[in-house]
Amino acid sequence: MAESLPPTRSRVPGSGLAKGLAVTLRTMTKRAHTAQYPDAQPELPPRSRGVIGLFEENCTVCMLCARECPDWCIYIDSHKETVPPAAPGGRERSRNVLDRFAIDFALCMYCGICIEVCPFDALFWSPEFEYAETDIHELTHERDKLREWMWTVPAPPALDPSAEEPKELAAARKTADKLAAEQTARADEQAGAEPTAPQEGEA
Repeated sequence: MAESLPPTRSRVPGSGLAKGLAVTLRTMTKRAHTAQYPDAQPELPPRSRGVIGLFEENCTVCMLCARECPDWCIYIDSHKETVPPAAPGGRERSRNVLDRFAIDFALCMYCGICIEVCPFDALFWSPEFEYAETDIHELTHERDKLREWMWTVPAPPALDPSAEEPKELAAARKTADKLAAEQTARADEQAGAEPTAPQEGEA
């Protein structure tokens, strides 16, 4: 048995045109607001994607950003150096030293994957967007230029006071409290004082 279709609403001819004209009339009566750029800078959202800044000290040349970039617009060169042992009798270690870190913003599509996959917080978004060039080759920013953009990176937003404490801070505080209790007990033993018994209501 075929299902009966619900009755279709009869549309008034020209109703769509009337709605469109109503929107036009409402817009015409409002005063236009013109942003006086570049005299007045726009108020950008906190997480605007303008340009990418490099915090070179945190970069370990792990190449994750270059491998995950869908446009292959990140160029990294490095070499290995031998680090002497930290303690006598130890063995030498080798580490990567960054020689070149460049981003071609003529190819970049501002997806932010490189910033998300960086495990050492070496890449950051800056809201700066005024870096147009007359030569396309000038849009390849080397590490010195990327480091300059770090000064324009805004500070992270404050944490919500009612939010749950991060697990890393809770673990660090627990460890610090444990070490402080051990040091107090050791100091009491050295002083020859007996540890006081916990009072009622104390854990």
